[in-house]
Amino acid sequence: MSKIIEGLKYSESHEWVKVEGNIAVIGVSDFAQAEMGDITYVDMPEADDTVDAGEEFGALESVKASSELISPVSGTVVEVNAELEDAPEKVNEDAYSAWIIKVEMSDPAELDALMDAAAYKAQIGE
Repeated sequence: MSKIIEGLKYSESHEWVKVEGNIAVIGVSDFAQAEMGDITYVDMPEADDTVDAGEEFGALESVKASSELISPVSGTVVEVNAELEDAPEKVNEDAYSAWIIKVEMSDPAELDALMDAAAYKAQIGE
């Protein structure tokens, strides 16, 4: 059974968002990392890049597959998790502490389109 954390927002494409003021901390769910298997590479944008809600911002590669990362919000990337460049397996170890990017949101109302923990749990059938 996948770990799902209350208080986070979730997208249909299995990204999670932790809101810290106007900053969206974005990663992938425990369910997503489990489905992918051992993560071998995390493709991330650069700081100062812009991302758009519903658009690809990077990818995860694993021994099984490659999966696009879809941004749940629009805005400017203010930080990337450089630790994942050398240690992508951190996503498998704890998907919720291994955030991928932090985005200064241009439209915080986009968060309203995301799911809470209960809705995400229902979506993945747990």
